[in-house]
Amino acid sequence: MNLFKTSLVIVIAAAVSPALASSLDSAQAIQNKTNNASVVSQKRIDKSADASLRLQAEIEQLEEEVKNLDIYQKHLNALIANQEQEMTSIDGQVQDIKITRQGIVPLMYQMVDTLKQRTEADAPIKKEQRLERIEKLQVLMTRADVSDAEKYRRILEAYQIEMDYGIKLGLYQGKISLAGESREADILHLGRISLIARSLNGNQFWAWDKRTQEWTEVDASMKANLDKAYAMAAKQIAPSLLTVPVSLLAETK
Repeated sequence: MNLFKTSLVIVIAAAVSPALASSLDSAQAIQNKTNNASVVSQKRIDKSADASLRLQAEIEQLEEEVKNLDIYQKHLNALIANQEQEMTSIDGQVQDIKITRQGIVPLMYQMVDTLKQRTEADAPIKKEQRLERIEKLQVLMTRADVSDAEKYRRILEAYQIEMDYGIKLGLYQGKISLAGESREADILHLGRISLIARSLNGNQFWAWDKRTQEWTEVDASMKANLDKAYAMAAKQIAPSLLTVPVSLLAETK
């Protein structure tokens, strides 16, 4: 009886073992498939996570660029507004300049005319040179390639030269008219107070008389003082007191 039971168990075990083995193989295969699927799924998840991170980074970068563009747009708007203000200001300045030019151009012509009139009526100190300067100013006034500022500067420069004639001791060689004849002489001027001519040989002197608008001969007794004045003007001696004929015309009311 026991032998029979043992044999029966062995027979049952022998019969169950193949089926169990098959089930275990199937389970193992399923487990392997499940593991493989899990690995694949995990890879997909990892890949999706990387893609999400990249997209998030791109989104953040785009948001930063949008923010910067917004700031830059505001900056451009501020610049445009400022430029519009500048244009308005410049337009106003241009109008002011036009008005100023309308006033300054006639003034410059008047200054040139006044300079010419005074030079013609003045003592003949480098008169030809001064009149030539005024003629150049008259030509300059009609030139389109010279700015009004430069024209005005040149006119003021001419006025400054005229002022210098009135305060300086000067010496030059020029021509004087004596009895209708032109004669070369050394001419000395002490401002506009005294205008004297000396013959080239140094023997004769003449003084300009504003009343008669002529050269009049100076007494020979003044030769020493006049020679001293000429030496001083030529910087041959140190400055000192001078005694010279004056060329003054009393003003009448």
